[in-house]
Amino acid sequence: MLALPWIAGRPLANLAYGAQAGAARPNILFIMTDDHAAQAISCYGSKVNQTPNLDRIAKEGMRMDRVFATNSICTPSRATILTGKYSHLNGVPVFNRFDGSQPTVAKMLQRAGYYTSMIGKWHLGSDPTGFDYWNILPGQGVYNNPTLYDKDGSMVYKGYATDIITDLSIETLRNRPKDKPFFMMSHHKAPHREWTPDEKHRKMFENLRIPEPPNLRDDYAGRTDALREQKQSVFRDLTRRDLKLAPPPGLSGSQLNQWLNAKPDEVEIEVGGVKRRLAGKELEDWKYQRYMQDYLACVQSVDDNVGRMLDYLDSNGLRENTVVIYTSDQGFFLGEHGLYDKRFMYEESLRMPFLVRWPTGIRPGSTSDAIGINCDFAPTFLELAGQATPQDMQGRSFLPVWRGKTPGNWRRAMYYRYYHDPGDHNTRAHYGVRTATHKLIYFWKKDQWECYDLVADPQEMHNIYGDPKAQKTVAALKKELYRLKKEVRDDDQFAEKQPTESSYVQAPPRKQ
Repeated sequence: MLALPWIAGRPLANLAYGAQAGAARPNILFIMTDDHAAQAISCYGSKVNQTPNLDRIAKEGMRMDRVFATNSICTPSRATILTGKYSHLNGVPVFNRFDGSQPTVAKMLQRAGYYTSMIGKWHLGSDPTGFDYWNILPGQGVYNNPTLYDKDGSMVYKGYATDIITDLSIETLRNRPKDKPFFMMSHHKAPHREWTPDEKHRKMFENLRIPEPPNLRDDYAGRTDALREQKQSVFRDLTRRDLKLAPPPGLSGSQLNQWLNAKPDEVEIEVGGVKRRLAGKELEDWKYQRYMQDYLACVQSVDDNVGRMLDYLDSNGLRENTVVIYTSDQGFFLGEHGLYDKRFMYEESLRMPFLVRWPTGIRPGSTSDAIGINCDFAPTFLELAGQATPQDMQGRSFLPVWRGKTPGNWRRAMYYRYYHDPGDHNTRAHYGVRTATHKLIYFWKKDQWECYDLVADPQEMHNIYGDPKAQKTVAALKKELYRLKKEVRDDDQFAEKQPTESSYVQAPPRKQ
């Protein structure tokens, strides 16, 4: 029978490590990318690329192995990070507008005397609040020559988005008031779809053959209908735009977009001056390679730019008293189960990379398998600043975990909910629970279940929900699922009243 020593409990009074040590409150640099899978970071065991600068954070600090998104989609995750609350309480279950009048960790840190800034990808449909300075991409933004806007107007920046966001982040640090600690959110567009790399990094990967995941050709046997109904298949759903195919001459406007957005079942390529037509399995193999080459090239630019940020801190006397965090707004599929994108509660989508360096607070080379969620980020920032966690936040500070003293009542399970059905990619709505050893997923609109033994089946290929030998485990997981559902105050009313994607309105860039 599955042992379930479940948690509850909220954190006791919060005292920052710096305050305990009599040191100045630390600066906080929070670097977040969009859709960066942990399995594309070498310190997480990547078999497809090397990320020396991200590895540097882990080597000089801690790698957290079980940090999860509570709703694996960009806008909701960002709202959760700012508020410390699940989607049903912060008002952002899908791609709807974030209400910036509500309490956020940025406002709380600002009131506590921190200089707060937000640079890069915001993607919340409203202008940032609680920041002394912000300069953001409108909506998704673009990779090349992006427009960014601040409170005074918009500007087109010549160059590549990842370089530009790093340039602006360093410039903001350079110009900050020196008599205050800083809290900076430096958010990259990369490696979000359509995975457009700069030329330098594109060339690094164009001739490489990327190893395929063992379940790239998952046949979904024994699973629910949701996997068969999804439209985020590497083989079926990548468009000509995703694959960077050159359109025929003479197309423009709607005709060009129609051509680019089509999903080809046949492709003509040129190899060594010879044209070849690809179809069937040969085309599938080529699509996977094409997707991964571009994705990994975008990641490589991120890694280089993270190195630039670390070098700036280290060479300007900011290393010792700055907490550097690297994460992504959720995970991403790199061909596992034949998928790209995120949304599903499967591990590659659910897990967020989380690396942190804090020379005065974390032993170098540490790791942690404590279960964390993105609701924990705001309480962590607040405790670093010596501030209490508001009672309505649903997370706990990571500080004791970072010190190597994970509390005995730390959570042993996390609750997940995805709302957007059918939404993008036809990913079915579901909620579930993940423990250290098992996962239970309920596709509530279809009334279908999946259950996985993560120890025996880490690739989540064998649904044991109906296995007679697993029924005690399933019953224990269901009990915990409904306990957590009640604990986080998810009463299902919000699921039926959720805003639609059409209600998401991004504030337009202002003209100078």
